[in-house]
This record gives sequence, C-alpha cells and structure tokens, in this order.
Amino acid sequence: MYLLGLGLVLLLMKYAALGPVADWSWWWVLSPFALAVVWWAWADNSGYTKRKAMEREEQRLKGRRDRTKSALDANYKNKKR
Repeated sequence: MYLLGLGLVLLLMKYAALGPVADWSWWWVLSPFALAVVWWAWADNSGYTKRKAMEREEQRLKGRRDRTKSALDANYKNKKR
C-alpha cells in the first residue's frame, strides 16, 4: 500500500511538473507501481496475505471470547451478592 501511495505522489508531481520529479524519466516515476505488483505476487504466493488474515481473525475471536468471559463473570458476581 505504501508503494501505491508513493507511486501516486510521484505521478502527481510528474504530471504537475513539481520539483525534481519533473525531470525524471517516466520509468522511475512508474516503478513503484511495478514494485507493488511484485510485492502482491510474492505475498499471495508465499502465503503472507493468508497468514496475516488468519492472525487478524484470531485476534478478533480472542477479543470476543474475552468480552464474553468478562460479561459472564460480571453477571455471576452480581447474582452472587
């Protein structure tokens, strides 16, 4: 995602002829987009994307379990009194 942001900034700077980017070759300006494609291909093929998605899902489930346990514990304490 950072590479896409960098690519967009460089593209806008080249288009608006701002700073030293205006003198750069289009190959240099568009290279972050190519690097983003390479990154996504690697991330998908290596399982990095799926592993991160599974970690997020586990965190979500753990948070839900913790909230449920604390709610049950609070209800138990209130009934006990």
